[in-house]
Amino acid sequence: MKIGINGTGLVQKASVPAVRDHAMQAAKDGFASYWLAEHPTGGFDALTVLSAVGQIVTSMELGTAIIPTHPRHPMILAGQALTVSNMMTPQLTLGIGLSHETMMAQLGIGFAKPIRHLREYLSVLMPLLREGSVNFVGETISCDAKVFRAPETHVPVLVAALGPQALRVAGALSDGTTLAWVGPKTVKEHIAPVITEAANAAGRAAPRILATLPVCVTDQPDVVRGVIGKNLKMYGQLPSYRAMLDREGVEGPADVAIVGTIDEVVEGISKMREAGVTDFAASEFYLNPEEAQATRETLVALLQSA
Repeated sequence: MKIGINGTGLVQKASVPAVRDHAMQAAKDGFASYWLAEHPTGGFDALTVLSAVGQIVTSMELGTAIIPTHPRHPMILAGQALTVSNMMTPQLTLGIGLSHETMMAQLGIGFAKPIRHLREYLSVLMPLLREGSVNFVGETISCDAKVFRAPETHVPVLVAALGPQALRVAGALSDGTTLAWVGPKTVKEHIAPVITEAANAAGRAAPRILATLPVCVTDQPDVVRGVIGKNLKMYGQLPSYRAMLDREGVEGPADVAIVGTIDEVVEGISKMREAGVTDFAASEFYLNPEEAQATRETLVALLQSA
């Protein structure tokens, strides 16, 4: 299992220099990847930020986790991804997802038949990124296009997929899935089997399973979990995440966070690997500088022992 860093905690700062510096340190520390989310109403474009990071960071995969699909036509997103990939040396990986009905409502965008939307979206996006052309007519998305410059390198696509229908679409059409708020029991018993079966049926390579969870080395785990539970409570109320937490048998996001002593954190990350996660992107969570240092040192030690 490859270990990376998820920098989404910086998104609300909307600071390109802050993300750049964070990613540079992650690269210096030897992490395999760096991931950045995009909030649909945040006004901070993840691909543009990563294009700046990619001018400096050359040894580490850079990826979005995730970009919401509804606000962008797949031709537009393909064009942006191909442009950004052409601007930088490291591998660019495009993480996309449906986002959530409540968030799309803030944009005045409907959320009807999300699985149909996802299937049609990938039916346009994937050919454009792989071959540079597409001719597809769907019920809500269509595209007849050929890009000016054929893709020189493959831009992998990971889909935020949690329910069985979304996982089957992701397995059949994309390169894998990107997860948030999903614990090891759910990965092992639900995520990995469903997406792998779909990929096999479609004759595709084994899918990547990227998972992100908060990670904190601390001597006050109850306090840290309390803050996570309070600050990130909304995620446990969103239907798609709620379903995964119920599968895991836990009450909320704080219960799947990897929090505790060094040994407990190492064990928690190891459980994700054993469950079938191929890529783990730690979202470092801390309440003081000592926890920040201990958490980063523990993650770096895991890299060195891998």
